[in-house]
Formats: sequence, structure tokens, C-alpha cells
Amino acid sequence: MGRQKLPKEKGWYVLHTYSGYEDAVAKSLKQRIESLGMEDKIFNVIVPKERKIKIKDGKRKVVEEKIYPGYILVQMIVTDDSWYVVRNTPNVTGFVGAGTIPVPVSEEEIKILKKRIEVKEPKYKIEFKVGDMVKITDGPFKDFDGKVSEIDEERGKVKVLVNMFGRDTPVELDSLQIKKL
Repeated sequence: MGRQKLPKEKGWYVLHTYSGYEDAVAKSLKQRIESLGMEDKIFNVIVPKERKIKIKDGKRKVVEEKIYPGYILVQMIVTDDSWYVVRNTPNVTGFVGAGTIPVPVSEEEIKILKKRIEVKEPKYKIEFKVGDMVKITDGPFKDFDGKVSEIDEERGKVKVLVNMFGRDTPVELDSLQIKKL
């Protein structure tokens, strides 16, 4: 690092890691902070994750997904030695910043990110409206086309009119089982 000007206050920095190694890097970095006595310079390590609703085997499941695959956040005061400890953690490829100088993330961005991380129960996001033409992507009516006739935001369900045997038949589906045509 040498004679470059380092920020002396506590800030959040973004670390680039090999994708899929985020949790392992966070764990080994926490161990290194403890064993090397860096708790006074490196305060927090976060792998940003959020909860999402997915369909697995025809059922809704809440799953945790990384918000930024390949990146973790570290709250620290950057000094030559704290930079060295973080930078030399296995599977860390570098800090996000200009050259070797890490650039802190703004407090505003951290607040927005923390709100996403703290959501315990994800909301259903239904991006359809009554009258939309849709294709069914999952379940017994997969590959049928239909028209949205009702939307139940609370339950994340949608009624779709599917033409079977010459007549429109209402089919109740999960909003994740259809896509716009």
C-alpha cells in the first residue's frame, strides 16, 4: 500500500470474492479478525442476502438468495495492516475501488441494502393486471395460454381463463406459474 492516502474513519467497503465462496470467505475473514486481534479496525462482515418466494415442486418456498453474488461487505477502518488482513484472506480477489485504494460505500446505499436484508417475510409481487394474456409456465396446465380474470394480491394467486374444449375455464394459479405473452 505504501504512501497512498488512506481514509481513517470507519466505513463499509465491498470485497470481491470468487463466486460461491462468499460465506466461506466471510467465515474465514471473521476467524482471521479474531486470531489477529483486528476487532478494533474490522468491525463487521456481511454477505448480503434477501428472502424471495420461489416455486419448488408446485409449492411456494421462501428461499434466501445472495443480493450480489461474488461480493461481501466489510465495515472497517482501512489501515495498512487491516487492508493486508482482508486482502490476504483466501478467495478474496480484491477491494472494489480505484487501483488498490478501497472506496467506501455511501451510508445511504448501506441503509437501503440493510432494509432488503432485514425483510423476514417477502411480499408477493404480482406484475399482472386483469385482461393480460399469459402463458402458464408450471403445473398441470403448463404451456396453455389464457387471460387473467382475477388477482388475489394477499395470497399471490391469479385466476386465468383457459380455453378448453371450446369454452373458457377458470384456473387458479400461483402468480409465479405464469408469464406475460
